Parts: sequence; structure tokens; C-alpha cells
Amino acid sequence: MKLKNILIVVSDIECSKAFYHDLFGLDVIRDFGENVILTEGLVLQEKKSWENLIGKESGSRGHDMELYFEEQNLDVFLEKLEACGKPIEYLAKCTLQEGGRRVLRLYDPDGHVIEVGEAVKYNDSIAGCK
Repeated sequence: MKLKNILIVVSDIECSKAFYHDLFGLDVIRDFGENVILTEGLVLQEKKSWENLIGKESGSRGHDMELYFEEQNLDVFLEKLEACGKPIEYLAKCTLQEGGRRVLRLYDPDGHVIEVGEAVKYNDSIAGCK
């Protein structure tokens, strides 16, 4: 079995497409109107369509999941956020974790949590890997 995509429910699909393209470089692979597949396996589903599909109302800001991105040059990404011209709501501005790795958390337009961290440099000594 293979995980193919992660779907998030959005209230304005055009706004979300622009957000994920402009800030994260994700491009549209397939656009079905109320359902859009982006590069890196992210799928956007229009809220009304999702609720009709599952027969239940959906909520946001559950703070029980996040989309995680790694960035090779976090300073360039931070500059992009400041220059984007859109209001960015942060859960946590850039902080330093143990080991000296910087991360930040922000919300997308629908309140989904996004973490952006400096790219992890994996080696054989991490987590006992041989």
C-alpha cells in the first residue's frame, strides 16, 4: 500500500491555490473545479463539496495536524512571507529548536497549521540508523 495524497478542506479554492503556489511553489497537476491536486501530493477540496460528499459539516483550526515543509534556505522563505502582500497569521514565529534548527508555524487561509523548518541533514547516527 502507498499513501498517495493528503486532502485538506478549504473555503475558497482559488485563494488556497494561490497561497500554496505563491508561498510554497506548489503547482496544479489536475483541476476538477471543487477538487484540485497540487504537486507534492496536496489536494484541496472545496468545503461545500466535501460536506456534501460526507454528509457532515466540517470545521477548522483543530490544531490536531499540520502540513510540514522543509526549506533549504529559511531566510529566503522568511523574506518571501514578509513580501507576499498578504496577511500571514503565525502560530509561532521563527524559533530555534534543540540542535540549532529553525522552524516556524503559520496558518493557511483556512486555519490549517503549516510548519516550515530548515532542511534536516540526515546521517547514519540519527535515531540509531545503520
